[in-house]
Amino acid sequence: MNNQALLKSLFWGFLPVIAYLIVESAWGIRPALVIAVLLGVLELFWIFWREGRLEKFVLGDILLVILLGAISLWLENPVFFKLKPALLEGFFAVFLVLGAFTRVPVAQWLMGRYLGEVGLSPVQEAAIRQNMRWMLGILVIHIFLTIYAAFYLSEAAWGFISGGLLLVLFGLMFVGQLAGVMWKRRQIRGEEWFDLVTPEGRITGKAPRRAVHGNPDLLHAVVHIQILNRAGHIFLQKRSRSKDTFPGYWDTAVGGHVLSGESVEIALKREALEELGISNFQPQPLARYVLRNQFESELVFSFLLKHEGPFRLQAEEIDEGRFWAPSEIEDQLGLAVFTPNFEEEYQLMKKVGAIKAKPL
Repeated sequence: MNNQALLKSLFWGFLPVIAYLIVESAWGIRPALVIAVLLGVLELFWIFWREGRLEKFVLGDILLVILLGAISLWLENPVFFKLKPALLEGFFAVFLVLGAFTRVPVAQWLMGRYLGEVGLSPVQEAAIRQNMRWMLGILVIHIFLTIYAAFYLSEAAWGFISGGLLLVLFGLMFVGQLAGVMWKRRQIRGEEWFDLVTPEGRITGKAPRRAVHGNPDLLHAVVHIQILNRAGHIFLQKRSRSKDTFPGYWDTAVGGHVLSGESVEIALKREALEELGISNFQPQPLARYVLRNQFESELVFSFLLKHEGPFRLQAEEIDEGRFWAPSEIEDQLGLAVFTPNFEEEYQLMKKVGAIKAKPL
């Protein structure tokens, strides 16, 4: 949900209140009360007719309109009239505070009301919370300016500040965010994109490499191939010194990301060809699990493959490669020789009985 969708949801949610303020400024309090309450009741019936439920959010809007109208009729004070936009924005601000800084599921409410039963990923929730913080900052600034104008500035100045200035501020926010999006797109042009997934493998979105690396909230899929020869020795590659993570460590024979829109099977064949120069093979599934660290989160699809070599190593990614006897590996586990991920999969191979090595 972007800013436009979020504002649209807020607009329909607070339609009776918005209608009350617009009509009151043109025709007075009583017509505003009638029209706003009528709109709210119609919205209640519409939601009930379509979804068979009573929308408590709209009901709250109607009660707020009645409260504003009652206070206006009771006071009939020009200063209170000028302060009402600030009071309304204060109500919106409380709503945004709940959504931006608490665990109250405001975003899910909005999604459920206007976009159906669509779940939000952690990334989408974080983006919505950030948008709500931006909107809240603008509302707080505008509330203080409106209050100041009500007491110390002219009628014309108050009219602009209480109305047009808010549109200008939101317009500047949108322009700034649009410029930010364009700048990010320019930076990631030509970069690899990965599908974002749940631990079960369901795709929830996509993101570029630079976004998933460094953000453990963005779970994405990778493939691994553990290669064993007839003697039961395990082929490992030594990661290039230029790698972002675990440079110079010995690691799984083949490992790489599943590109956006790519199947696990295709990713396996692509990575094996790129890293070891092999093709036309049929690996056996070993495990599927989630690997998390401070740098990233991966949904790992791991496979076993019987292969004697030879291999053509990818010079840009791999410093060297060779077969290791399990006894060699056992002697150096936990000594910062192998990547933690390989050590985990090594234990998996032992568990399923894939390792039955002969002495070197």
